[in-house]
Amino acid sequence: MHEQPVPRPNIYRDPPDASRFSVVEQPLGAWERAWNNGFVRKAALLILLALVWQLYATRLDNPLLIPTFLDTVRAFRDAIATGGLLGKAWYSIRILLMGYAAGLALAALLTMLAITSRLGTDLLETLTAMFNPLPAIALLPLALIWFGLGSGSLVFVLIHSVLWPVALNTHSGFMSVSNTLRMVGRNYGLRGLPYVAKILVPAAFPSILTGLKIGWAFAWRTLIAAELVFGVSSGSGGLGWFIYENKNQLEIASVFAGLFSVILIGLAVENLVFRSIAARTVQRWGMQG
Repeated sequence: MHEQPVPRPNIYRDPPDASRFSVVEQPLGAWERAWNNGFVRKAALLILLALVWQLYATRLDNPLLIPTFLDTVRAFRDAIATGGLLGKAWYSIRILLMGYAAGLALAALLTMLAITSRLGTDLLETLTAMFNPLPAIALLPLALIWFGLGSGSLVFVLIHSVLWPVALNTHSGFMSVSNTLRMVGRNYGLRGLPYVAKILVPAAFPSILTGLKIGWAFAWRTLIAAELVFGVSSGSGGLGWFIYENKNQLEIASVFAGLFSVILIGLAVENLVFRSIAARTVQRWGMQG
């Protein structure tokens, strides 16, 4: 004979008093939110560096050696107001873009040959071993003989600066693509340029982007150095000539203003161009944090 189950009483519990417990999560304050912003942190570092510069130059009190930060900013403002600095900056950027684009085109051609044939790989490895260690500025005397005093010589040395780091990083990125991704592309029937564009380029894009950054940095500093030589030779040029000319006139604050312009353009390209590209590609794809 089965016993009837004893009904269990219902138990009701009041919710605990939240005031007895510590706060586990709370919204961030305005200062914490600002400090979590990378732009704010970098701006704070730049302000700190400017303050150190100002204090050191003020204590040194030798404007022919190191002008103060405020004197440099005033010289920068005056050079922009007269139009000379903006014109020379545009001249440098225009030449840089020409050399950078030509270098990227040649790097793409060499890399395509390298990934499609063993002979192309041997060619790329041999050329990079020969020319990558060669400083671009060392080719300037030959460029002056071959192309004369003009933009052609500058474009030539810029191509040399861009070509090898971009080609090396791109080829290294292609070689690091996993065999799984390669087989997926082939199973979908991709061959030739569609295979490169849809499989190899997205998978190797972090290395490609690194090569683009290195090529840009090499080209930018090579251009400024070459323009210093062109300033001696032809009396014309961009920011490099602006720096050289003011050095001869002992306008050291203007020299620092020219260097300041080079730095500002470099920061703008890094944060507005390459960082935007990275945010829309490798970070969105989850390939970088």
